[in-house]
Amino acid sequence: MASNNLQQNHLGLSSKPALLLVDMINGFTDPDCPLGTHCPEVITANCELLGAFRSKGLPVFFTTVVYHNDQQASVFRAKVPALNVLEPESHWVALHSRMGRLESEPLIEKQWASAFYKTDLNQQLKALSVDSLVVTGLTTSGCVRASAVDALQSNFQVVVAREAVGDRNQEAHEANLFDLDAKYADVVSVVDIIAML
Repeated sequence: MASNNLQQNHLGLSSKPALLLVDMINGFTDPDCPLGTHCPEVITANCELLGAFRSKGLPVFFTTVVYHNDQQASVFRAKVPALNVLEPESHWVALHSRMGRLESEPLIEKQWASAFYKTDLNQQLKALSVDSLVVTGLTTSGCVRASAVDALQSNFQVVVAREAVGDRNQEAHEANLFDLDAKYADVVSVVDIIAML
């Protein structure tokens, strides 16, 4: 999947991986929400990875998007007005029920696309000596891509779980997976990720 003449290496996971589930929330998994899409296979793939990471006692992090006031991410919300449904305590900002987040698994609240931007995710990962990240969630062309790129820019080896990410637009999904694999991450199947652990 490499671009023409661009050499790239497959890095995989290092010795201290963590799982980052980006915005596996009702607002993105329920097609009744203007931001949502029907993606049962993505939910199932995330559950498989959660089971694998939990069984090995490896760190798991979730993100959600919540807007507490009109000043937060005002330009982003002007561009995508549907984001305004992501209000505190609303059904849309809650994790999908199948995620079954444990008390020990941090939930990072964010206001922009990246899980790293204006959050303490990087500090929490460094405190656990995490050196590589499996990134999953929604959507491939938006928050997953932004989080994977910022993870690389924070010096983590990044693996994107192919079946555990999804998008409202299939062409955007495929194009972004191609681009991520070429430059920023390894795009790997769930089965192969579990084998790496």
